[in-house]
Amino acid sequence: MLKKLFRQRGFKFIVGGGVAAALNLLLIFSMIELLGFETPILRNVANAVSIEISLLVSFFIYRIWVWPGGIWTAREVLWRQLPLYHISAGVAVAARIFIVFPTLDWLQVNYVINTLVGVLLSATLNYLISDRLVFRNRVNYPNSELHYPEGLAPALADNSSLRRLNLGQIGQAQFTHAGQLGVLSIVIPAYNEEGCIVETVESISQLLEQNKIDYEILIVNDNSRDHTEELLRQLSFQNRKVRYVNNYYPNGFGFAVRCGLDNFQGDAVAIVMADSSDAPEDIVDYYHKLQEGYDCVFGSRFIKGGKVIDYPSHKLMINRLANLFIQIIFGLNFNDTTNAFKMYRREVIDGISPLLSHHFNLTVEVPLKAIVRGYSYTTIPITWRNRKTGVSKLKIKEMGSRYLFIVLYVFLEKMLSRGDYVRKYPQQQIQSKVS
Repeated sequence: MLKKLFRQRGFKFIVGGGVAAALNLLLIFSMIELLGFETPILRNVANAVSIEISLLVSFFIYRIWVWPGGIWTAREVLWRQLPLYHISAGVAVAARIFIVFPTLDWLQVNYVINTLVGVLLSATLNYLISDRLVFRNRVNYPNSELHYPEGLAPALADNSSLRRLNLGQIGQAQFTHAGQLGVLSIVIPAYNEEGCIVETVESISQLLEQNKIDYEILIVNDNSRDHTEELLRQLSFQNRKVRYVNNYYPNGFGFAVRCGLDNFQGDAVAIVMADSSDAPEDIVDYYHKLQEGYDCVFGSRFIKGGKVIDYPSHKLMINRLANLFIQIIFGLNFNDTTNAFKMYRREVIDGISPLLSHHFNLTVEVPLKAIVRGYSYTTIPITWRNRKTGVSKLKIKEMGSRYLFIVLYVFLEKMLSRGDYVRKYPQQQIQSKVS
């Protein structure tokens, strides 16, 4: 296990950063204590020199050990890679000081955890920029729509068909399951949504009917105090494919979704918000992608073709930071984990149970567990618009530590469970067509 850990690029990056940090401390100590840099100006000089030398050392450690190969010309190294690396380090430090620390402090996260998260986020931001801009060879590689997360060797070893395909030799790959999807279930948690629930349900049902998709819409009434339940009763009377249940768990978004996942009857399920923030057209796109054989389909509002409308700026900033943190520590190409609007086959929901989250952190637990446990997924662009009526139930200041708990919980499963919960694919095959 230790040998495998030393082969991980992220681990090498941390070790290299640790060596550079130790060198920084040694240099500044030597200049101040041994060479007599005692005045304020000389101490600043010592600080600047030690930082620059440690940056140069870390650059070459990363260049040789972490990202080996590539172009070693003087022009490439001196005029592109080194300046970009200095910018990367500066951006990481600035993000920690001016964004991460104040944000977590505002969320009332304990200062010790705040510091640890800040260090981790700044390091991972530096890693991401270094990987994408500084050291990566500028070669255009084919890009597969199917992403396999890191750390799933037990699953990949058990079935050679799940190994990443060489797209230079294979033109197209498609998963084939034992059967195509039948009924699609839409689970909608609803708490005091009398102003929008009828429009949401009717727009979804009309579009699914137009596209000849067999469906059920299951609304979970989370003990609403307005006229939501009365409206749900009318909707279920008017359309036999619409039904509702009253949440039998304690109140809360996560409990309401869990109640819906306990009771849906379809072959696949999409979690959709009651406030019409999720575009019904994207549900149809999800369904057709799932028909191609994927276990999960995730939407992203932040890739080419995605769109957000009227997203509050402070929530957008926190959203991007949280997703960047998740994206980096799990090694994902997917950048919108926190959005609830996703679609899963029934076997995925069975395979990630039991769920722990009581609140909106369920939106992170479900997809991360599916990824870590080896279920295949693809990502498509989606549109999100802010609610027109009602009040958002998400209270960011109450959710910071809960999101962090779930992320670390799933991360520990990934790192320490040795594949005990990874899904096997005894019936799944890949059909490939050589180009």
